[in-house]
Amino acid sequence: MTAQLRYRLGALWRKPRIDLPLFGSLLLLMGIGLTTLYSAGDLDRGVVVSQALRFALGLTLMFAIARVPPQALRNWTPWLYAGSVLLLVAVAVLGEGRGAHRWLDLKFVRFQPSEMLKLTMPMMVAWYLHGRPLPPSWSTLFVVGLLIAIPGGLVAEQPDLGTALLIAASGAFGVFLAGLAWWRIGALLAVFASAVPVGWHFLHDYQRNRVLTLLDPEADPLGNGWHIIQSKIAVGSGGLWGKGWHQGTQSRLEFLPEHTTDFIFSVFAEEWGLVGVLLLLALYIFIIARCLWIAAEAKDTYSRLLAGAISMSLFVYVVVNGGMITGVLPVVGVPLPLISYGGTSAVSLLAGFGVLMSIHAHRKTAPA
Repeated sequence: MTAQLRYRLGALWRKPRIDLPLFGSLLLLMGIGLTTLYSAGDLDRGVVVSQALRFALGLTLMFAIARVPPQALRNWTPWLYAGSVLLLVAVAVLGEGRGAHRWLDLKFVRFQPSEMLKLTMPMMVAWYLHGRPLPPSWSTLFVVGLLIAIPGGLVAEQPDLGTALLIAASGAFGVFLAGLAWWRIGALLAVFASAVPVGWHFLHDYQRNRVLTLLDPEADPLGNGWHIIQSKIAVGSGGLWGKGWHQGTQSRLEFLPEHTTDFIFSVFAEEWGLVGVLLLLALYIFIIARCLWIAAEAKDTYSRLLAGAISMSLFVYVVVNGGMITGVLPVVGVPLPLISYGGTSAVSLLAGFGVLMSIHAHRKTAPA
């Protein structure tokens, strides 16, 4: 090992460029996730090991990205965005999946390219708005709308409407944080609301059924309403203190579908009760608040918009999953961050935290 290489490794050890409060809370959240997954998977160690490997890969990316200055990330953003869109085009041609073409198999790795857009989309919006007059004009909003609509449309066509909406929301948050006037926000919301009746006719049958099931799940209790009904039973039966770890009946007796993925929050609520749910939500609130603080301390427009959009996207993931398992929102397949099993969501999410770490290390109040 050369002296120069030893010096660089030593510098990486001495200055890892991580935000310790954020990193510690993420480790705690991942520990809760693995513990809950071990119970929800009926003590299947293979599932836990698989998820732990995803966490290890995500943490490796997080530490690597945290070492990259935000200016370098800004310079790479158009290429990362273009690469993500091209991968979506490849999915449309070569994609595979169960009932939908969402995965790309490259023989040595199989992944879901739409997960990359959850990070590259806010990066692209922040890149485009950086250096332009803010609040954005209508012409700027039109271009941003195209940047959001192109990958959003490709993901919706897979079909994966839930992920498409989350990707669009991550870009819209960047626009909102750019200081968009409230009257313009109202105008855009009015346009969106007026397009809902038209969009209803373009939905697939299963997507319409999810909305109708939300309104009246008891209309088909053994079919479309089964997921919501069993999830609400699991959440309610947890009571105040819960039934205890690995003592939940809804998941262990196979009443609750997708109990290691979309509905793992229901398993957690049944086992740990209202107290456990409130503590978990408090942990999420701390993480989101810390991310927003990093956004407020960012030293340029790109970093501020990007960090803020990532923070608000995390908030939406938690709210949507929580609303889904309690029957407040339709079942759209949004995982609970760092708790749900499977996919590449944990890896992409930890990569996003790496971006936040980088922004934190180069904040305006950082020491020289």
